[in-house]
Amino acid sequence: MFQKNDIIFSETLGVCKITNITKLTGNRGGVYDYYVLKSVFNKEKVSYIPVENHKVNLRNLITYEEAVKMKETSYDKADENIKKEIDYVLTEKKTEKKK
Repeated sequence: MFQKNDIIFSETLGVCKITNITKLTGNRGGVYDYYVLKSVFNKEKVSYIPVENHKVNLRNLITYEEAVKMKETSYDKADENIKKEIDYVLTEKKTEKKK
């Protein structure tokens, strides 16, 4: 389970931040926990994804080492969200080193 403020990858939004985990009423009347995801690159894009039994692929970001390898080998063939993830991971690592 992801936590509030985690930066993750969503197949629909790309790189996003979990801004909240909230309870919403489902179609059948039950109350369920939902991730509130906000795109890192487009602050207007928000998505509500059930914490359990979601159909959208959510995962941790790739590692710095994976980003370097992908930049060298498959960047040109990657879809736009994956390219943004690679660039984000590489940029964040450089930012961390400067701190």
